[in-house]
Amino acid sequence: MVQTPQTRLDEYLLDSPTNSRFSEEKFILFLEGITAVFDGFKALDVEALGIEHNELRVVIGPNGAGKTTMCDIVSGKTRPTTGTVHFEGQNITGIPETEIALMGVGRKFQTPTVFDSLTTYQNMELALPGHQKLFPNLYSQVSTEEDDQILEILARVGLTDELDTEARYLSHGQRQWLAISTLILSSPKLLLVDEPAAGLTDAETELTAELLLELKGDHTLIIIEHDMDFVRRLDSFVTMLHEGHIMAEGTLEELQQNEEVIEAYLGR
Repeated sequence: MVQTPQTRLDEYLLDSPTNSRFSEEKFILFLEGITAVFDGFKALDVEALGIEHNELRVVIGPNGAGKTTMCDIVSGKTRPTTGTVHFEGQNITGIPETEIALMGVGRKFQTPTVFDSLTTYQNMELALPGHQKLFPNLYSQVSTEEDDQILEILARVGLTDELDTEARYLSHGQRQWLAISTLILSSPKLLLVDEPAAGLTDAETELTAELLLELKGDHTLIIIEHDMDFVRRLDSFVTMLHEGHIMAEGTLEELQQNEEVIEAYLGR
C-alpha cells in the first residue's frame, strides 16, 4: 500500500534518534527536519526519512525535486539550512565531506569519476585506502592482500578482461562499473549512486541492476534514478520527491497507482 507523507512521517518520527534509543539499530541513516534554502528558494524540505541497514532505497522525482540536494547533504557537500543527519547513530550534520567519506559514506555521480589515461587496474590501485597520492601510488608496491581485493572486485563486476585497458577505451557501462568498484574498495557502509542506468545499453542496464542488488547484501544503497524500467528491475522500496518534499513512498507498482504521483511525474 502506498504510504502518504503523513503516514510514513508518523512511523519515521516514532523511531527517530530524538525519540527512540533503538533508532541506531533500525536505521543506518536518518534525516530529521532537513531543509536546504538557496537564495530564498527552498530546494529541500524533508521532515523525516529513515534508511535501514542493508536496504536498497530508490529515490525518484522530476528534475529539481531535491534528489541531488539530499545526497549533497548526506555526503557533506552541502550543509542543510536546518535539521540533522544521523549516520549510524551519530549526528554528522556539518562534518566535512572528506571526514564523512572516511566514516563510510561513498558516492558515485551520474558521470563516472575515473582517470581516462590510467588502466582499469591503475584506477583501482589509486582508489586503495591511504593511496590517494597519484604518482607515489603508481610506483609503489601493492600488497598481495590488496591485489587480491582488487581482482575480486573487478571479477564481481565483470572487468577481469579489462585490467590493462585504459579507462578511455571502456564502454560507458564499464566505466560505471569501474567507478562503483573504486568506491567498493573503501568498504563503504552507505553508497549514494546517481542515475547508474543513464546512457547504458539494455545488456549493461541488466548487469548494473544485478550488481546493485548483489551489493545490497553488504552495503546500504540509495539509488537516484529516472529510468522506471531500471527501477522495476531493482524491485525495492521507492521514495518519491516533488518540489523538495516527500510526496509518497511504496513499491513502484504502488506509486504507479497514485494519482498525485502520476500527475506530478510518472504520467509525463
